[in-house]
Amino acid sequence: MIGKRPLAVALVHHPIVDRRGDLVTTAVTNLDIHDIARTARTYGVARYYLVTPVAEQLLLVERILQHWRSGFGASANADRSEALSLVRSVATLDDAIADWGAEVKQEVQPVLTGAGRRDGISFTACRDLLSGRPLLLVLGTGSGLAPQLFSRGWPVLEPIAGGSDYNHLPVRAAAAIILDRLLGQRE
Repeated sequence: MIGKRPLAVALVHHPIVDRRGDLVTTAVTNLDIHDIARTARTYGVARYYLVTPVAEQLLLVERILQHWRSGFGASANADRSEALSLVRSVATLDDAIADWGAEVKQEVQPVLTGAGRRDGISFTACRDLLSGRPLLLVLGTGSGLAPQLFSRGWPVLEPIAGGSDYNHLPVRAAAAIILDRLLGQRE
């Protein structure tokens, strides 16, 4: 297994809701690919999945990864190449779950995230889950994961709370905070 922790991250681009609550597919962004991969590698996460059903987006991700893994980017920035070695692109969240399960040879527990959720488990409880079996931390793009994912009975992580009533972090920042709270060194 790549990485040190039985944890993978999935960044979901479908099914997602937009700010009106409509079901949409969001676009993969270059920054999300790079920044979450670098954060995942820093915290010893084993795998980072980009989830989109859009064939052209999957091809774009593979072209970006090829550049940084074996193209000019690999020799120009070895650290970035190492971080991007964690990335896999898949069409569905179920594909990510199946791939991660095959990698760790165990049943995987997805853990959903959502800034607007109030029914989540604590970070301490999530760390306890992590000590028991491999987890797949599921992050949403757009205005969050679609309701049908929350109806699957998977645990939901409590939202990140800042010092104000404003709660609309970029997914890259949320990923970094969550991984630090789950995997960062504690005093």
